[in-house]
Amino acid sequence: MKYRYWSCSKFADWLRGTPKILAGTEEEWKAWEKLAKAKKIRYWLAEEGLDFLENVVYSPLTFMNNVHHYFHNRWISKTHALTSNLKRGKYYEFETCLLHSLFDELVNFVEIEQACHSIACSEEERRKYHTPWYRKIFCLGQWRCPEAGLSYLEWASQLKYDADAISNEDPRLGQPTPQALAAQQTIRLYKWWKEIRPKRPDPFVASGWGDYHEKKCREAEAQGDSVSWINSNDTEGHEILETCHKLEQEQEDEDTEMLICLVKLRSHLWT
Repeated sequence: MKYRYWSCSKFADWLRGTPKILAGTEEEWKAWEKLAKAKKIRYWLAEEGLDFLENVVYSPLTFMNNVHHYFHNRWISKTHALTSNLKRGKYYEFETCLLHSLFDELVNFVEIEQACHSIACSEEERRKYHTPWYRKIFCLGQWRCPEAGLSYLEWASQLKYDADAISNEDPRLGQPTPQALAAQQTIRLYKWWKEIRPKRPDPFVASGWGDYHEKKCREAEAQGDSVSWINSNDTEGHEILETCHKLEQEQEDEDTEMLICLVKLRSHLWT
């Protein structure tokens, strides 16, 4: 990935005879291009000629970067696959794998990709959250920084339509942009998975079913009976079990709701 292009340099501006604008609307870029192309040969030298020359000069470095990125994408970040933090060697149902894979990848997106985006876009962030040189050279895992990722999303969540982007008569003026709304939703889902969901009570414990189960097992053992701790006449046991099932269903519904929100958000999860 290039961060500087020869065609965007001061030399290119001199060669082209028309300084390139740093940013602008689609109409402003079209106007600039029309003005610059009035000097056809100089425009070609600055835009096409310099790009070709740059590609030739940097071809060895480009090849090495491609090898580096292939190695990193294939064995370190594994961008071709969905991964999770579920314990290795243990069996999980597909529904569990699906939930954990998607949300663990969302965590990676925030803490790795958005964190890197943060330091790439801000010199202050780059000084605050830096990648150790030895990790860059030897590809020792992925650089992870939750604070930097959330910092970028917090910034993006405040973006609003302004007069430079739309007209003063546009009703969207002052309203959050699609990027801001997506950032707000990303923060919400990230914090739910990282902070809220892990603190949810265990239905088995919260309903009292665990204690009741153990009590009935002890009673059956004391009487020398086989373990039969609930029957059709055990009203208390059925009530506790019903409460347990209700809590389990509430948490299952919450997981489904948040998973649907994540799927709907997928088109905004890019860097």
